[in-house]
Amino acid sequence: MTGTRWVFASAIFLGSFLLFLVEPIAAKQLLPMLGGSAAVWITCLVFFQTALLAAYLYAHWLSRRPRWILHFALLAIAACAAVAWAARSYGVGTGSEHPIATVFLALGAWIGLPFLALGATSPLLQVWWTRVESDGIPYKLFALSNLASLLALALYPSAIEPALTLRAQKILWACGFGVFALLSMVLAAKTRTARDSPGQTEPEDETDVPAAPLRNKLLWVLLPMGASMQLSAVTSHLTANVAPIPLLWILPLAVYLFTIILAFQFPHLLARGLVTRLLIIFLGSLAYMLSKTEFSLPMRISVIFFLVEVFVSCFFCHSEAVLLRPKRVSEATVFYLLFAAGGAIGSFLIGIASPMLFRFNYDLALTFLVTALLAFAVTWKGGWNQRMLWGVASVMMAMLVSWLHIAYQRETIAAVRDFYATLRVRQNHGYPGSVMRTLLNGTIQHGTQYFGSDKLRHLPTTYYAEDSGVGLAIRFCCQGRARTIGVIGLGAGTIAAYGRPGDRIRFYEINPAVAPIANNVFTYLRESGAHIDIVEGDGRLALLREDPQQFDVLVVDAFSGDAIPLHLLTTEAVALYRKNLAPGGILAFHISNQHVDLESPIALLAGAAHMHAMRVANAPNEEIGEFGATWMLLSDNPAFFSQPEVASRVRPPALKPGLRLWTDDYSSLLPVLHW
Repeated sequence: MTGTRWVFASAIFLGSFLLFLVEPIAAKQLLPMLGGSAAVWITCLVFFQTALLAAYLYAHWLSRRPRWILHFALLAIAACAAVAWAARSYGVGTGSEHPIATVFLALGAWIGLPFLALGATSPLLQVWWTRVESDGIPYKLFALSNLASLLALALYPSAIEPALTLRAQKILWACGFGVFALLSMVLAAKTRTARDSPGQTEPEDETDVPAAPLRNKLLWVLLPMGASMQLSAVTSHLTANVAPIPLLWILPLAVYLFTIILAFQFPHLLARGLVTRLLIIFLGSLAYMLSKTEFSLPMRISVIFFLVEVFVSCFFCHSEAVLLRPKRVSEATVFYLLFAAGGAIGSFLIGIASPMLFRFNYDLALTFLVTALLAFAVTWKGGWNQRMLWGVASVMMAMLVSWLHIAYQRETIAAVRDFYATLRVRQNHGYPGSVMRTLLNGTIQHGTQYFGSDKLRHLPTTYYAEDSGVGLAIRFCCQGRARTIGVIGLGAGTIAAYGRPGDRIRFYEINPAVAPIANNVFTYLRESGAHIDIVEGDGRLALLREDPQQFDVLVVDAFSGDAIPLHLLTTEAVALYRKNLAPGGILAFHISNQHVDLESPIALLAGAAHMHAMRVANAPNEEIGEFGATWMLLSDNPAFFSQPEVASRVRPPALKPGLRLWTDDYSSLLPVLHW
């Protein structure tokens, strides 16, 4: 029997490892189809949680009504689907018009069946274990499965992504799935034999074991829902406001899984009194931070603080759910099914429902409110002290939601939220005697304009000052003749301030909510001397579909804060940009970034494309809203860089040793990440 137990444990470990390894692989492949938006990962989480619910539903059904031939067929077809996914390659930018549908349809077609088979593994094999080994419910195997999931998340950004191309990752994953399918078939056959053997006893009568009450079953859903809301809301907040880089997607998920491991393996590790005290401290502290809408902490402190809050909140929710788990073996799969349903509901509320229902981002505040209400319900029997504590906490969290609504309304003249961003235009007083309008995505500024005089209104501000890299490129590219300029990323339309009669400026913008704001709230576009065109959709896909545009300057500035749409920074992308440049044209990459050093990767891209590359950095001028900015200018025309006005401002880029060239099949931010 010892050998059989090792096979069970190996199958559960491998299945869970593959389950969470495929998530970042599939999400990375999906990112270019949606313009590299950070919201892709949150929507992927909704899909994964929903697919996991379907897998647990399948496991519950199969454990009660064994259909062995059907299960063998599912494993075989899923293995074929995994091989087909690994063998195929996919293009970029094909789903920006319907992003949520694209995420679900693409992931369902690529990994739907393999994910279903993997997701059903842990609960299904635990039921099979009880039939082969005649033991009780092996809940420790659930902790083993989550340990494997945590290992997969740790290895992907640190070892797998930096070393392997995306195609190689998919091939190795498909091979691993083949091994998993064989192990599962062996265990299914062994369980079927044990179940049908003459000496096999029927499951023990469980009439003496109390059934789980309805209250417990309700909490099996609500507590995991609260934990999933914490995961989704904190992930969304970190990527939108603290450091929007893809590597941060994995950290909250790893903490979330770690709490599940501890909850199932050591549910009494931390006393409830200690956990609730820590929970109230972190909820109160972060609620205070949220109430200061203009306040921010350094990245390291913010990330650590939020991750600890996720740990405390999710451990509280998961451990309380585990303490309520059923005693009956027949209710084990029901427990996992409702546990997964709560996770799916929580991710859906944050990832899909909230952006559709609210103009502003209340995700964290609403999540804190739900967490406080759950603590109020769970600790109700702890006496009046606990009831008063969490009753007051719930009221305070409800007041926080109301306060945020008032704070967001203040000085806001336009607001919209969609899949791609939470956009808000704030109007206040700026330069003496002027009114300043600022376009914000979360706390990230995407353009500022001063109103008060013609000179101020037509002044290019923020990252686009006249002495910035893009300012030099546009001003000195064409020796007094009319210019053709392309811009990937619209924002407030600030670059249109450079437009002169005869010029043509063509903007590419993936978010359909941006153009109405730029046209109606700001005046850069409608007061520009140039002819302005706006093309909706991913910039790379649009350029691929169009005839060569013969741009004198092509500006790549589609980054949301510090988020990096890597499909815009590959050899294939640069080749497409060159195809759309006029002879001697200039590529201008905006690389201002707190956490990622893009100078060396773009210098490598320039070398591969046989172009000269120069770095330009300008000093800030806060009085007129000019930010310090860093740009990389690429051109095959050395005469542009030799102009005195340009030569005095540029310097050769620094090359970091050991970097690999980024392509559509390989990219890794880890070597260029700095904290």
